[in-house]
Amino acid sequence: MQDTFTLRWVLAAALTAFLLLGALSVGASADGFLDQKPRIAVMSAFQPEWTNLKKEIQEPTEYMINGNSFITGKLAGKDVVLFLSGVSTVNAAMNTQIALDRFSVTTVVFSGIAGGVDPDLHIGDVVIADRWGQYLESVFARETPEGFVIPSWMKSELDGFAGYGMIVPRSVEVTRKGTGTEYRFWFPIDPGLLDVARKVAAKVHLDACAADKSCLARKPEIVVGGNGVSGSAFIDNAKFREYAWSTFQAKVIDMESAAVAHVTYANGVPFLAVRSLSDLAGGSGGPNEMLTFMALASRNSEAVVKAIVAEMP
Repeated sequence: MQDTFTLRWVLAAALTAFLLLGALSVGASADGFLDQKPRIAVMSAFQPEWTNLKKEIQEPTEYMINGNSFITGKLAGKDVVLFLSGVSTVNAAMNTQIALDRFSVTTVVFSGIAGGVDPDLHIGDVVIADRWGQYLESVFARETPEGFVIPSWMKSELDGFAGYGMIVPRSVEVTRKGTGTEYRFWFPIDPGLLDVARKVAAKVHLDACAADKSCLARKPEIVVGGNGVSGSAFIDNAKFREYAWSTFQAKVIDMESAAVAHVTYANGVPFLAVRSLSDLAGGSGGPNEMLTFMALASRNSEAVVKAIVAEMP
């Protein structure tokens, strides 16, 4: 009887192992990857930004994760995985980490639109910042008769940035393999990717006219370098735009790039964000221009990203 029970137990264990192996072969591999091939992750914030990129993917295979589409294939001759971050820092961070956990990602490149902050820039220009910070990582300071005051124990986390009223920016805690825990405001962009961007900037043509024949007053330019900032707020306010320029010397402001920079930094994965200006974050003096120039800005960003992917090793 004992021998019969032991035999049944062994057979059951073997059958379970076989079924698990079969499940891995049609789903995730043993390391959790849905696809083993090393790929460049190309991401955009929302549907209008990735329409053309999606059309150009060759040999596409779609994976659905948490209702979000991740498409593997080739873009500009390179193996990529294309997906949407979703709008806002939380969505961007979440979906970036999903991509890193489920695909063999070597590099992350972001293609999208943004608001222009630098007064010397114009709608249609493409900005490739060399570092990103999260301006809404902050403390809402206590208001006193002497002004806004932050808790004394929090001063070590500040970076000397002036506050916008009660909103005082501070560093964010980051945990990274090999370095442990640190506080930082700026997340640097990979120098090698910036070199590729500079090569591309010299030869990519940017559109100046929208589909309805609305044309920009000047030819758009590609700017490589400078600061970018992100936060979970759509900025359409001239005074805050001035604050972002004077405080952070930010050329561009958006809702995702710094969060992706944070996640890729923590994971040790190279990152580059390509942001085309669809509006001036409230600085134009008239109604917000995003809907008018979103398609144009998206095309310009896509053109630069494709050229960068093609140029990458």
